[in-house]
Amino acid sequence: MSLDFHTLELLRQNHPAWRLLRSDHASLVASFLHRVFVAPNVRLMAQADLAEALEDELFALREHHGPEAFPRPALAYLNDWANNDKGWLRKFYPAGSDDPHFDLTPATEKALAWLTSLTERAFVGTESRLLTLFGLLRQMSEGSQSDPQARIAELERRRDEIDGEISRILSGDIPLLDDTALKDRFQQFLQLARELLTDFREVEHNFRTLDRRVREQIALWEGAKGALLEEIMGERDAISDSDQGKSFRAFWDFLMSQTRQEELSRLLEQVLVLQPIVEMRPEARLRRVHYDWLEAGEHTQRTVARLSEQLRRFLDDQAWLENRRIMDILHDIEARALAVRETPPGGSFMQLADTAAGIELPLERPLYHPPVKPLIADVALETGDTGIDTAALYAQVVVDRAELSRHIRQLLHARSQVSLGEVISRHPLRHGLAELVAYLQLAGMWPHAAVDEENVDLVEWQGEDGSVRRARMPRVIFVRNG
Repeated sequence: MSLDFHTLELLRQNHPAWRLLRSDHASLVASFLHRVFVAPNVRLMAQADLAEALEDELFALREHHGPEAFPRPALAYLNDWANNDKGWLRKFYPAGSDDPHFDLTPATEKALAWLTSLTERAFVGTESRLLTLFGLLRQMSEGSQSDPQARIAELERRRDEIDGEISRILSGDIPLLDDTALKDRFQQFLQLARELLTDFREVEHNFRTLDRRVREQIALWEGAKGALLEEIMGERDAISDSDQGKSFRAFWDFLMSQTRQEELSRLLEQVLVLQPIVEMRPEARLRRVHYDWLEAGEHTQRTVARLSEQLRRFLDDQAWLENRRIMDILHDIEARALAVRETPPGGSFMQLADTAAGIELPLERPLYHPPVKPLIADVALETGDTGIDTAALYAQVVVDRAELSRHIRQLLHARSQVSLGEVISRHPLRHGLAELVAYLQLAGMWPHAAVDEENVDLVEWQGEDGSVRRARMPRVIFVRNG
């Protein structure tokens, strides 16, 4: 990649690793994620466990730097680190689990590896790297040689070297690596072992990216279903047959060999007891580093298998759906969703109905509080001289809805349906508008009632002052039950 100004500026603005290094909380993010994920080689962690670990970390930092140093709760920080504008954690739901889990993103692990490389090393070896380079070049040269005579000549040369080395050992000349050479090679082994664990997350991320690209192709496909299946399945397997898939499969086959595992265990036991290696104080978990490789590789293998299964099921669903109208609608939704993925619109973009269940626990109900009993003082009551008009107490209107319901039922005895206008003409309104509103309330609660918007009824009643009041309203129809 060319490190020109525009490329670096684009990386500075968009790459999660660069955003992590520029963050105000970079020390907290890097130290916590390295301690929780990288050091113990944890591939994923449940939200509750990760939030609890971060809460303990924040508590210790607040004790030292003050409560205002990191005021937000742990879960808020985790969700912020997993947002698209950060991209330091990946939040997802594993198959068969309703609890969210978190995992490092490859960009975060790159940033942590770079921070680790900033520390000074007491010993920097170069010989082992040079030998590694020569070994790689020799493997590429021999592996690409198609001339049988050249291959045989190289094998004979190596056989002569081995025979000569055997003769020198039999004569008592046994060459040994000195302490410096042992430290040099062991340091190179540590670096490659750590980088191999780091590469697993990037391989898994690339698999998910490849799977998403294939799904995008399916979502935007406008041709026939047979052509789509031929396009996807023509590659045999869009995930496993990629360069990432082939390289990972070769590594997995090599590591899954029982003979290789036993050889790795034996070699590690022999090397870790050497005095120069003991003086370097390697980590105790280094004795099982090949099991860490197996665990990380198995997690990646499960991811690849799950993505392949989901892709096949997705294609099967595409093949069996025959309703073209539904397919067109789904394609339109998927295309619009892909169009706004990178630049989501602001404000209210889509409203979803609340699907959460309302849970009310018995112990959350308020406790019973006895009512306050007023204490009336034993004093003599005196008659006031304020004039009060008591006529308002007797001017209240009470509408008997039971009586109005009886009027409706009486008319429905002889007829299957009756309108509200007919009921009022048979039983005129005595309480005016209040009684009309009561009829409308009964219509709303009536088991079988309908409103005819096309026809209008005219309702009349006589007011208290003798004037005639009129109301126009859509025809309300009461229907007899059964």
